[in-house]
Amino acid sequence: MKLTVVGCSGSFPSAESACSSYLVEADGFRLLLDMGNGALGELQRHCGLYDLDAIFLSHLHADHCIDMCAYFVARYYRHDGGRCNPLPVYGPEGTEHRLTTAYADTPSASSMSEVFDFHTVKPSTFDIGPFTVHTERVAHPVEAYGIRVEHGGKVLTYSGDTGVSPALDELARGADLFLCEAAFTHGKENIPDLHLNGREAGETAARTGARRLVLTHVPPWTDPQVNVVDAREVYDGPVHLAAPGQTYEI
Repeated sequence: MKLTVVGCSGSFPSAESACSSYLVEADGFRLLLDMGNGALGELQRHCGLYDLDAIFLSHLHADHCIDMCAYFVARYYRHDGGRCNPLPVYGPEGTEHRLTTAYADTPSASSMSEVFDFHTVKPSTFDIGPFTVHTERVAHPVEAYGIRVEHGGKVLTYSGDTGVSPALDELARGADLFLCEAAFTHGKENIPDLHLNGREAGETAARTGARRLVLTHVPPWTDPQVNVVDAREVYDGPVHLAAPGQTYEI
């Protein structure tokens, strides 16, 4: 598998990065994990506008899904005059309604489903193209899911947005790469079931035996280097900080 960081800023885009979006590729198949603010523009640096094969939305906060509205425009009003076939989109219950409401002026209440084939995510194991994925509901104020992506004996785990969670531990167990949010700073914010800090991300990686930790979803007001240091204090494996355009082979 190849992982490309499209955007990694948390809550809102920074001057350097769009919000959460990650491209996973294997066997010619392209799966996008989340499409937050600014992600659609950045995505076009890494693949063609119509080259995605599926999208997974971890939850329906704007910094993880709102550029789906812009992508609807690109797919519905395709410049060559031929509307795109429906693209599989996996998201929490109500995803279609959320995006239709956010767009506010789609041609009809069902227009989104003309270019997106919506699938409701629940805790389960299923296939997306060549990938076997396992999803679990994680600890966040809205319905939110982490995802474990397996291919060729390798495992990528993406936390989505979550606080400390047994479900996240299950998803990250033995992962070759653990892409984990670290929005908070240890000793500064302490709000249960909302976000992790760098130390908690490191503790989760250590507890689950993850082989590599990549910290992501760090908001512009959080010092990412503090989170890296905090993670390294409790986790002996490699710790990286996600950056736009960065790629990882898994």
